[in-house]
Amino acid sequence: METALDRARRCWGAEIPDWIEGLAQACMSSSQNRVAQRMGYSGSLISSVLRNQYPGDMTRVEQVYRGAFERAVVDCPALGELAMDRCRFWRSKSRKLHPANSQNVMMFRACRSCPLNNGEDA
Repeated sequence: METALDRARRCWGAEIPDWIEGLAQACMSSSQNRVAQRMGYSGSLISSVLRNQYPGDMTRVEQVYRGAFERAVVDCPALGELAMDRCRFWRSKSRKLHPANSQNVMMFRACRSCPLNNGEDA
């Protein structure tokens, strides 16, 4: 039976990125759906990424993976050190003001002026 890592290596070839190998290993350690849920994606998206068939923004998926599984961080002007996946969450949420609480308003203002926010996060 082909493992997620075997499939990723077969589909990506010799140029497989380190984070794709890490993603495949994470899927083998738990399950593809659990990994997808932790990243806020669907299992089918993770499958497409592992098979090198995902037509979307691989950089976005990489950043979410590194934040969720490798503890990659950014320096947030509002919150200080912040996991990359949480940064992306707040950037996505900052597209529209949700004045339900003060943190949403603070992050709306901070994210809109942050140099990491290119306005493409959804």
